[in-house]
Amino acid sequence: MNRCEWAGTNPLYVEYHDKEWGKPVYDDQTIFEFLVLETFQAGLSWLTILKKRENFRLAFDNFDYRKIAAYDNEKLLALMGNAGIVRNRLKIEAAVTNAGAFMKIQEEFGTFSKYIWGFIGGKPIVNYYASIKEIPARTELSDKISIDLKKRGFKFTGSTVVYAHMQATGMVNDHMVHCFRHKELGGIIQ
Repeated sequence: MNRCEWAGTNPLYVEYHDKEWGKPVYDDQTIFEFLVLETFQAGLSWLTILKKRENFRLAFDNFDYRKIAAYDNEKLLALMGNAGIVRNRLKIEAAVTNAGAFMKIQEEFGTFSKYIWGFIGGKPIVNYYASIKEIPARTELSDKISIDLKKRGFKFTGSTVVYAHMQATGMVNDHMVHCFRHKELGGIIQ
């Protein structure tokens, strides 16, 4: 079975690649989970985040943005003391800030999904990359989304984080053309 090279042989990476990465996500709860994880991943490897993912779920109330938006200083201190997650105060505070901004977007658009997918008309962008070297770290579209998120109060949502989020949630299909998931997720052999 041919996979994207980055999946390697690590079971966490392989499972994530085969079942989640690039699969379109329209559920607000899952979109928020990936947004939090991507912000914590900034400057770190994705494998680090995958290894701590269950700890993040426990620490952040299963990524319930309503609860996270209401976190107080006591909760922030508890998170800072939690060795099971990435203990970066700015990123922890950003999760709280972003939860509030996330709910404001829901109020305006009905769902965060309608807002974020609205940038691409609700359908994934299918790319046809033969090499991992071809995949960009950011695009004009991720720049545009990043700017809009920042205007709406989001933190740690630079263009590179946004593009990684787009890849994770299937807004873009960046599986290599030789990867079995490329075709499964709507890629047509050219």
